[in-house]
Amino acid sequence: MAQIYNPYLPLNEYIPDGEPHVFGDRVYIFGSHDREGGDTFCELDYVSYSADIHDLTQWRFEGTIYSSSKDPHSREKAKGGGQRKYLYAPDVVRGNDGRYYLYYCLSGRAGKGGFDGPISAAVCDTPAGEYEYIGDVKYADGSAVYRYIPFDPAAINDDGRIYLYYGWSLPIWPTNNPIKKNAYYKVMQNVFHKDMQEIKTEPLGIMGANVLELEDDMLTVKGEIKRIIPCEMDAKGTDFEGHAFFEASSIRKVNGLFYFIYSSTHMHELCYAVSKYPDKGFKYGGTIVSNGDIGIGGRKEKDRLCFTGNNHGSIELINGSWYIFYHRHTHMSSYSRQGCAEKIEIAEDGSIKQVEMTSCGLNGGPLEAKGEYPAVIACNLTDGKMPHAENGITKKKKPHITHEHNDRFISGICNNTFIGYKYFDFEGATLLSVTTRGKAKGKITVTDEAGNTYGEIEMMPSNSWIESKIEINISGIHALNFTFKGKGRGDMLKFAFSRK
Repeated sequence: MAQIYNPYLPLNEYIPDGEPHVFGDRVYIFGSHDREGGDTFCELDYVSYSADIHDLTQWRFEGTIYSSSKDPHSREKAKGGGQRKYLYAPDVVRGNDGRYYLYYCLSGRAGKGGFDGPISAAVCDTPAGEYEYIGDVKYADGSAVYRYIPFDPAAINDDGRIYLYYGWSLPIWPTNNPIKKNAYYKVMQNVFHKDMQEIKTEPLGIMGANVLELEDDMLTVKGEIKRIIPCEMDAKGTDFEGHAFFEASSIRKVNGLFYFIYSSTHMHELCYAVSKYPDKGFKYGGTIVSNGDIGIGGRKEKDRLCFTGNNHGSIELINGSWYIFYHRHTHMSSYSRQGCAEKIEIAEDGSIKQVEMTSCGLNGGPLEAKGEYPAVIACNLTDGKMPHAENGITKKKKPHITHEHNDRFISGICNNTFIGYKYFDFEGATLLSVTTRGKAKGKITVTDEAGNTYGEIEMMPSNSWIESKIEINISGIHALNFTFKGKGRGDMLKFAFSRK
């Protein structure tokens, strides 16, 4: 029987900022495109994958759907970021003409110069064909929209009315100190390349989540641009305080209500807000997922269960079930992000309870405790003190997911490293093998989610991959956890189950 795990795409594929959309009988994933082991955000052209809504275990590569070279802005110089050629988080919506419209923003290297360009659009007759550039989102007079911060566009077709959402914010907390405020304004000026007068006089501030309606041409603004969610600097006294808007706009309509999914000030979490209307009245709902499992069971940020970083994704109804798509970080970097997904439940009152990260994701249930699995499907990986990345590659020596040639593996395993997999369906006594290498010497303790111990595996120094086995006896659905105690650092390539 076919299975699927997180990340749900091939292990050498890095599509963060995932926007899942069901068109017909297939679900398509649109997102940015990182390079494996890359050194900046979104180095590659947009590609798409799709799956039959009745079988989420098989994802088909649809090919390249759009290249930044098709956009004339890609030949511009971004302030402080070199050529404006990097395609950032997109979204796709079906227009009233039956065609598919791709909305996106271009940026310079590492996000520099990424907040002063327009929102652009391309069109295609099919969801994952070759899109062609058609222009920039503009006012009726033909001038491009630069109000607020054009970034991370999202779109929805609400019974023939097209709404476009966008915005960005710095994670700046409120202050009444005039000196601090002026310092904030200078930071905004440097980051967003806006006139100081505009920054100071914009009635609602330049940072936050916004919405506009589009004419039938899918480019021209219809009516006013409206603010729907504040940034943290302006959230004091609102229900968004502590989880205000940072980036990653996304929009869905569920049972007549509009769900705005976004990344909060904390960056690692995807939150949601709900309204009866597409352009006003949004109220904070809660957190759907964190890429460090922060918040699960009251877990604090310092106790994150993974190396965390920015997050971006959305929810989608697929064959009767709701899922949240998000991304994780690999290579101890902000620049190598992989798409993951979890099943969620939308309660009768419209609320969504935060879900934990798992290894089984879209599988529809636990993975079978049979056969071989790559070590990098770990949903938790920590030495107890994992960092958060904002923009860059950390040089801290920590356990992490990486690659070498065609091998993808966990590297930097050190004393107290915890490697967790959720969930497997165990059927009693089985042989468990683990393939490792490196200078680490010690023992790997095998436990479940309750901390029950099922055995210990010797981890010995080796320059090449070696396999170590033990017999374990577990029945039922449980997590599979490995905790290393010892000296040195090592790597883990895979593990496998085999019947005696």
